[in-house]
Amino acid sequence: MKSVRTKRARRTREISADEQSKVSKRDNMSKNIVYMDNSATTIQAREVTAAIMKSLESDFANPSSLHELGRKAQNEVSKARSIIAAELGVDSKGIVFTSGGTESINTVILGAADALKRKGRRIITTKIEHPAVLESCKRLESRGFEVIYLDVDGYGFPDLDMYRKALTGDVILVCVMAVNNEIGTVLPVREMCADARRSGALFHIDAVQAFGKIDLTGCDADFISVSAHKIHGPKGVGAFYAGGGAKFNPLILGGGQEKGRRSGTENVNGIIGFGKAAELTEKERKREKSSKSVNDSGSAAGSDGAESRENRNGDYVWSLRQRLINGLRNNIGDIKVNGPEKRGEVSDYILNVSFLGTRGEVILHALEADGIYVSTGSACSSNKRGQSHVLRAAGCTDREIESAIRFSLNRYNTAGEIDYTVERVAAAVTRFRKLGSFR
Repeated sequence: MKSVRTKRARRTREISADEQSKVSKRDNMSKNIVYMDNSATTIQAREVTAAIMKSLESDFANPSSLHELGRKAQNEVSKARSIIAAELGVDSKGIVFTSGGTESINTVILGAADALKRKGRRIITTKIEHPAVLESCKRLESRGFEVIYLDVDGYGFPDLDMYRKALTGDVILVCVMAVNNEIGTVLPVREMCADARRSGALFHIDAVQAFGKIDLTGCDADFISVSAHKIHGPKGVGAFYAGGGAKFNPLILGGGQEKGRRSGTENVNGIIGFGKAAELTEKERKREKSSKSVNDSGSAAGSDGAESRENRNGDYVWSLRQRLINGLRNNIGDIKVNGPEKRGEVSDYILNVSFLGTRGEVILHALEADGIYVSTGSACSSNKRGQSHVLRAAGCTDREIESAIRFSLNRYNTAGEIDYTVERVAAAVTRFRKLGSFR
């Protein structure tokens, strides 16, 4: 352990002043920790923590109360609602606060199906959706609904021919994620939404991994689900957008909060934190649009000379992703990148790699011992043994699935952390391949 701590200390001393500044913003994390499991959850931003702490003292009243303190709490909720709506480019009246992305998705799918069952009982989704979608669809199947699961290709893109053939008049709802949480594929939700509109079906975007990272404005979706803890906000708070013509029956009944769409006293402090996180995301995007990023060699340049419409956070995180993938390829043989590699087709924030001849879980724990935190797949299914349904649907072999590691980045990661990660991954892969027990 002494040698490990020495390596970590050396690495910390060697990173630049700018990188130290980025790392210092992670108040809740040690400078010796390299956190790359951001698709599971992100480090809560310092400013978010400060906003929540302030609200715990000053915004304690029930926002449904008619007195001054209640009105003050309601005003703070309304401010956050407007910030989140602006980020999505939608009317703030359509934003409904929930306990998180899972509740938002469940409410949309189950609630819309219940409201529209007399019109039709068919729903379309893909085989690579989050468990919150897939489990909701299973529930509907047990109630007599038909769910069509679209095939995907080797990169995670859905079969659009299959989709359009399935879009008949009795399809009431289409549910598609904007960004896949395991391999980072950016799905063509704009195109699919337009097709659904023409057929008369409602369209729901699971934007949990996309919110604040890709541009969803103008998609004209009926429903959009988002979550705070994926953008450096608090856990336990999320939201969904419901357009004016989007029918759904609420799942939670009671006092009629959120205009009757989700009863229960609002999580005021969490909502304030959510609003602050969305505000910071917007500020960071604007800042990075006007600045230059570090390319693979450390010089100032953008990765492709122009910012993709689908990427809204500038070039910095993309440059880190490219640095990581190039470093892994240059130092480790016999690897496979799972998912697309072209910018605009894949999230800047997610890289899924199979290190053939190893097991992902073993590599994960070896990296953990070096202070590096990654994942083998969706944390939302971490307690379930079995292979990734996403990688399986994309046609990966057992060998590729078992050896897969997901690196998911954040805007506070640094080039020094990337280089250290490459070094430790290469050492772990070399060591375990020599054992020969994973082939």
